[in-house]
Amino acid sequence: MIRVLLVEDHELVRMGLSIMIDKAEDITLVGEAENGLSGVELAKQLSPDIVLMDIGLPNIDGIEATKRIKDFNPQIKVLIFTSRDAEDDVFAAFKSGADGYIMKGASTENIHTAIRSVNEGVAWIDPAIAKLVLSSIQAPSTNNDNKNTSNGINYKAGKSMYGLTEREMEVLALIVNGLTNPQIAEELTITKATAKAHVHSVLQKLSTATRTQATRKAMDEGLV
Repeated sequence: MIRVLLVEDHELVRMGLSIMIDKAEDITLVGEAENGLSGVELAKQLSPDIVLMDIGLPNIDGIEATKRIKDFNPQIKVLIFTSRDAEDDVFAAFKSGADGYIMKGASTENIHTAIRSVNEGVAWIDPAIAKLVLSSIQAPSTNNDNKNTSNGINYKAGKSMYGLTEREMEVLALIVNGLTNPQIAEELTITKATAKAHVHSVLQKLSTATRTQATRKAMDEGLV
């Protein structure tokens, strides 16, 4: 069971999220906080798997709260849940240690998927801001030994400009070869849920909606 702490200052939003979370058999809400300081204290007391964190909070904002939570327990995953899509907010959140970023208004299914993905250690980036993240990465240097930096993100020329991990590169190669999620899971000796999360993360990072689009992009840009 994935244990979630919700940190949100608007009561109606908290109520709505509580109902959404209760619809998932493998996710449970263990606590709620209405401001940043309370969120940090509850995270210390409850040690949740995931903190679903708003940014615009009283006392301290969600970015500072995320930093404090990560400082005392890096194992707690933080999924930012906000209506803010400004570049400064997005990159400040990830710099503070956030493990994912989902926009308010996301469907119940997407919220569940984001929580599961982050819990599995797979970064989640909402499609609404994925292009913002990718567009902020400047053209890579022709010197593969040089590491470039943009908005605090380090990357090397070539494949890593999309932020794909080594595991995600393996998954992408299997996608290109036409393997299904169960086949990917068997090939990599991982669970089907983990395979599904990896595939979703790959599609997001490539800003593609389907496996076919991801395959075409991977082949066109020489990623595999």
